[in-house]
Amino acid sequence: MKDAFGLPQSLLVLGGTSEIALATARRLIARRTRTVWLAGRPSPALDAAAGELRGLGAEVRTVAFDALDPESHEAVLGKVFTEGDIDLVLLAFGILGDQAHDEREPAGAVRVAQTNYTGAVSAGLVSARALQAQGHGSLVVLSSVAGERARRANFIYGSSKAGLDAFAQGLGDALHGTGVHVMVVRPGFVRSRMTAGLDEAPLATTPEAVAAAVELGLRRRSETVWVPGALRVVMSALRHLPRGVFRRLPV
Repeated sequence: MKDAFGLPQSLLVLGGTSEIALATARRLIARRTRTVWLAGRPSPALDAAAGELRGLGAEVRTVAFDALDPESHEAVLGKVFTEGDIDLVLLAFGILGDQAHDEREPAGAVRVAQTNYTGAVSAGLVSARALQAQGHGSLVVLSSVAGERARRANFIYGSSKAGLDAFAQGLGDALHGTGVHVMVVRPGFVRSRMTAGLDEAPLATTPEAVAAAVELGLRRRSETVWVPGALRVVMSALRHLPRGVFRRLPV
């Protein structure tokens, strides 16, 4: 169960090699989390992540999970929940894609959409139902400011995150009053493997900063978290710009 500050004893990470997720896991283990499940495609990276977290004192188990195989989600995640209550599910998987390539080869765009949206809808609903059945828990969904308004430079990725964000907000409303808390996290540009080689955007952040914001959001039982917080004001302004003006911005 969670402590008085809303921090979990048990954590399930969907996307077990995500740098943001692992930074969050490290931070929560330093507070009180003792049981961690890392769900992802079997790989040396997943095994290394589990080993690192074990070194911090947590009991860590891995489970084979594929966002692109939604038919398996109920069985795979159901097995995790039969092992004991999960206080926090962190939905952290996603891919950026290659905008220029994916415009030319739509199969790439479909993979982005299926991973970031379809897979997340499936895993999110399965996890939410399990949390509701146990009567408590939080579902934290890593969204993105890219979903606030589609930009020419990454509208395929942005549209997938827009769908995910709307889904998670609606799911939070549906679960209000059930004992299950849904929190949507909207980071800006995060310095990570996924963004390596890209031009850094203003107000860039780090996985560790996102992890700190997740912890604070859990303590406050926030529903939406912006990282950094200044992006809330920036994106509010950009969202309301006339389309003709927005189109000419170097974004």
